[in-house]
Amino acid sequence: MDWRAIELSLRLSTLTTLLLLILGLPLACWLAFSRWRWKYFIEAVVALPIVLPPTVLGFYVLIAIGPRSPIGQAYSAITGRGLPFSFQGLLVASVLYSLPFAVQPFTAAISTVDRRLIEASWCLGRGWLATFFRVTLPLAWPGVLTGVVLTFAHTLGEFGVVLMIGGNLSGITRTISISIYDQVQALDYGAANQTSLALLLFSFLVLAITYGLQRRGIAVWPMH
Repeated sequence: MDWRAIELSLRLSTLTTLLLLILGLPLACWLAFSRWRWKYFIEAVVALPIVLPPTVLGFYVLIAIGPRSPIGQAYSAITGRGLPFSFQGLLVASVLYSLPFAVQPFTAAISTVDRRLIEASWCLGRGWLATFFRVTLPLAWPGVLTGVVLTFAHTLGEFGVVLMIGGNLSGITRTISISIYDQVQALDYGAANQTSLALLLFSFLVLAITYGLQRRGIAVWPMH
């Protein structure tokens, strides 16, 4: 077992999940309640990583954060380091790649909240933010939890995007999936089997929990 790769993957998954919880909930609220005519374009952009090959997404992210891009140059000027082949670069790519696995369940859960309860909170003098935390989020929490679990599990098993952005630097960008690939390339099937089995069991547990929540009717996972 490559424990350094496991630790790095867990850290990457945790930070990605936290960032998507912070960024994804406002976006999900807008998607759930907005009546903008062209909203489906934003929905398509959010869902794009589901159907887009990871290497394609990784390539364009690499271009967008590279040393010749405005983002890459600004980051380099502030930190003195580049984003490609760094943990920070992996984090940016992971947030983009796992976006639909967070935002879609969030949106579905928020959409099920009775609008009359939200309007009643407004009539009682509660602002938008207070209403969200006191009414919307508690009622939508099971679906939000589903999105959090799926995001964490999806990030943990990333390969194509991670390899494109981070390469294979031990302790810096080598995640569990890349470690398994290296073990197979080295014909170390025993170690590859151990790591793969751990991921298999974890993924099965995540799906069992998700479908269990769906069966009880408290969460929805609408994948395109």
